[in-house]
Amino acid sequence: MFDIDSIFSSDGALSRHITGFRTRSQQLEMAQAIAETIAKHRILVAEAGTGTGKTLAYLVPALLAGGKVIISTGTKTLQDQLFSRDIPTVRAALKIPVTIALLKGRANYICHYHLERSLQDMHLSFVNRDEIQYLQQIERYANNSKNGDKSGLSEVPENAAIWQQVTSTRDNCLGSECPSYKKCFVMEARKQALAADVVVVNHHLFFADVMLRDEGLSELLPACNTVIFDEAHQLPETASLFFGESISTGQLLDLARDAKVEAVQAAGDFVGLPNTIAAMEKAARDLRLTVMEDNTRLSLAAIKQNARFTDALGNLLEKLTTLAKQLENQAERSEGLENCWQRTTNHLYLIQRWRDETEMQGHVRWIEIYNQALQLNATPLSIAEIFQKQMITSPRAWIFTSATLSVKRDFTHYNEEMGLTTAQTACWESPFNFAEQALLYVPIGLPEPQHRTYTDQVVQAALPVLRASRGRAFFLCTSLRAMQRVYELLQTADEFDFPLLLQGQGSRSYMLERFRELNNAILIGSQSFWEGVDVRGEALSLVIIDKLPFAPPDDPVLAARIEKINNEGRNAFMEYQLPRAVINLKQGAGRLIRDEADRGVLMICDPRLTTKAYGKQIWQSLPPMKRTRDLAEVEHFFNAK
Repeated sequence: MFDIDSIFSSDGALSRHITGFRTRSQQLEMAQAIAETIAKHRILVAEAGTGTGKTLAYLVPALLAGGKVIISTGTKTLQDQLFSRDIPTVRAALKIPVTIALLKGRANYICHYHLERSLQDMHLSFVNRDEIQYLQQIERYANNSKNGDKSGLSEVPENAAIWQQVTSTRDNCLGSECPSYKKCFVMEARKQALAADVVVVNHHLFFADVMLRDEGLSELLPACNTVIFDEAHQLPETASLFFGESISTGQLLDLARDAKVEAVQAAGDFVGLPNTIAAMEKAARDLRLTVMEDNTRLSLAAIKQNARFTDALGNLLEKLTTLAKQLENQAERSEGLENCWQRTTNHLYLIQRWRDETEMQGHVRWIEIYNQALQLNATPLSIAEIFQKQMITSPRAWIFTSATLSVKRDFTHYNEEMGLTTAQTACWESPFNFAEQALLYVPIGLPEPQHRTYTDQVVQAALPVLRASRGRAFFLCTSLRAMQRVYELLQTADEFDFPLLLQGQGSRSYMLERFRELNNAILIGSQSFWEGVDVRGEALSLVIIDKLPFAPPDDPVLAARIEKINNEGRNAFMEYQLPRAVINLKQGAGRLIRDEADRGVLMICDPRLTTKAYGKQIWQSLPPMKRTRDLAEVEHFFNAK
């Protein structure tokens, strides 16, 4: 029988099997703490600095303990990495016969029913030759693929419109009524997940499917002994999303599209139905047009001042009510029409609840505007109580791990937000020598961040540092507007010819590939590049952060939570806003040193780091780098090898 110490020793099973493996005391201690948590069905919140090797630290005890394990990650990329590389590696090293399953959201799997519908209905659904060609490739792939996962068909771009036509959503899945139910890829993936020892999911799927139990996965969680959340700092945001309610004009347009197809194929003799569908579709589009802005969030109070919105919402409810009545009359003619009727009824219910504030106590109502759609949201002010209820259903181990969960090793903020009142906490510092490998630079003389020329002055302060580092930098901004401005100013800077890459010029993986290849580029990004990005070696030697990443206080959900905390006589800034900013900053700063051989400068431009009383709390939460405000010292650091 293995013991944890021997597995992680310099001549142990991992060392013999993994090239470059080296013993780290932090990794061993973390693995021991997780083994004890699993054995005693406890809750552990574990922060492990960059380079600790937390993946191996939780996989080894989880696989050795036996029983069913669910591992939830922050992204599909991490999910694939765990499933394809990390777990098979540990399984082979330990020589234990565990079975693994990968489970993604239903939008990742081809749906036979909707594929068939699209093939029958080309003239309605497709506007160009590319889409028809993609459809034929998808048909061939669906006939030959074992799992129907769209990531296996790289010839069709991930963002191609055709995918919406050939995959199902929670709304339009026919479930056991589907004529293709027996060969359904989603059901097959679930069957494998139920049978496997280890199931790899992502946070969105965990909360949407397992917690809310709305997609027939209620068997998965009760059967498991251990739940591990990697990148657990993302959970509060994800949980808020799924513990609330939302309905978008995009869902209504999808309903209209599906209802049109079903009306033609199953109720062609009912001439009134297409007109009713068209009237609802127009009402949904009209609702979106009542707000001129794009990509913004508005509070209920702000949207109530828009009379056009209120009128359009009333009109939409009227048209949905008419559609529901007509679909009810036709529902028995096909499974698809039955589904459209149920969806219409559900959408109607959600919109009425949102408008009339039915049972919405403890929620904040707000709207989000996208380029093409408008979404009505009701988000819980606190997720702690809801999450606690989910955790106490039966005894099992819960492990939450990330490089960024605490503020100066204090987990109070995270534990309170997630409702982890009985959790044990542990913190392991990075094994990297930050005092030698990294330098924290805060420039002198910059104005407060709200100053109208702030971004321009940040770029002026950054230029000599970018020249000293010979490019090789991430320039991380807290807003898309600042990102765009930084890009414009660097493009026109004198005697400055480093390649510039701007977030949005390609996919994130493409941008990172280009950045590594160029070896002297400056990548200017916003939220997408603050976390989950790993560039080792000299290609990334400088990370510039334009300002401390406080969430905008006019965000409707944040504003409501701040008001609630302050009304309870507490200090929302110190208890909620500051800890969240610290955790985000630690993520951005964590891009810099990814390896024992990395060297680099972290430049944080925000003067509040030194002028505000809370600034000390922020920089003390960062890895123990040497600190300076002297540009000459930064230049010397880059010249020294």
